[in-house]
Amino acid sequence: MKTFFTQFFTWWNGQTLGTRFHTWRHGKPVGEDEFGNLYYEGGVDTEGRTRRWVIYKDYAEASMIPPGWHGWMHHRVDTPPQDDNYRPKEWQKPHLPNMTGTSFAYRPKGSIVTQEQRPRVTGDYDAWTPGN
Repeated sequence: MKTFFTQFFTWWNGQTLGTRFHTWRHGKPVGEDEFGNLYYEGGVDTEGRTRRWVIYKDYAEASMIPPGWHGWMHHRVDTPPQDDNYRPKEWQKPHLPNMTGTSFAYRPKGSIVTQEQRPRVTGDYDAWTPGN
């Protein structure tokens, strides 16, 4: 269980006290995903739609919302994935965490953190260089 201190002063690991209070007053549980994130709805947003939100199991990282729940959260579909027998498409890949800032981050050829040179530009585009 999160401590009062972390709920009061942080937003990135679980819910804040404000979210806990809003969930208690207006939230109706809708479901849980395979990562343990909890989904709620209740109240009305500024566009007159039912407000929907997620309480992350651990750190708040938007990429941890599976595709089916993403569609529901953004009002692309009206029914939550478990009510709709949602199945991911065959081309959808499993979740990978955001690796930015780690040694596993994507670094293309020509990046300042690699020794590789950027490939020469081909086609009808030449990069601008001063003096040309």
